[in-house]
Amino acid sequence: MPGSDRQTSDGLRFDWQADLALITDAAREAGKVAMAHFGQSPEVWWKNEGRSPVSAADYAANKILEEILRHARPNYGWLSEETDDDPARLSCETLFVIDPIDGTRAFLAGKDTWCVSVAVVHKGKPVAGILVAPSLGEEFTATADGPARRNGQDITVSTAGIEGSLKVASAQDMVASFSPVLRPRIERVDHIPSLAYRLALVADGRIDATLVKKSSHDWDLAAADLILARAGGAITDLDGQALVYNREDVTHPVLCAASAELLPALLKNITRIPRS
Repeated sequence: MPGSDRQTSDGLRFDWQADLALITDAAREAGKVAMAHFGQSPEVWWKNEGRSPVSAADYAANKILEEILRHARPNYGWLSEETDDDPARLSCETLFVIDPIDGTRAFLAGKDTWCVSVAVVHKGKPVAGILVAPSLGEEFTATADGPARRNGQDITVSTAGIEGSLKVASAQDMVASFSPVLRPRIERVDHIPSLAYRLALVADGRIDATLVKKSSHDWDLAAADLILARAGGAITDLDGQALVYNREDVTHPVLCAASAELLPALLKNITRIPRS
């Protein structure tokens, strides 16, 4: 792809399109591994003081991703929800950011709305991303200098404006944080268990916006953030600041995602959530 080759100040060259091809192959393989467990009642453990499930499928998908990606790019760092964090990643300019199954609760409940999320992050920004939702037959891809695509076709965010009705994916209590002027025009979308897939739905215009509760993680966001941006959208904190990845703390505050045109107006109408 023209323009996908990037040269850094130290003379190193990066081909984000080649990285996209690599992570696409790896994510597809992880999707196959996950599908072999889907509907089969895989063994489940609980983490985060019993708040979050993790299954044998998560670990199996993570294993295949790690085998493929770390072998292909041994100089890249690694951050995955299902791998113990290694502070060595902080010294890496480029790393993989992985959620082997985003939407584990949906996966375990036999629902289709889960995906494999893989991103390449360079100097704090995602530069290649893939979401594979094998149970839905959908793939979303992007590079930092290419289009966002779903199943190979270019996608774009919705053209909804602040004056019209808006489809917003959000918890009911968060919808209540919008100003009284805007709130009546919001059509709340039913819960979408995978945050990455929810952002992909904003990217392809099926929903107009989403509010994200605090404490989402790099691995939930990185690939979808890039796909959304290349589709004409953005995800920011409530002050309008873009996300930075591969920090020591990989959690994020309350976030809002929408088209680049709609987002500033939405942020102005969020009146009941404290800013950072």
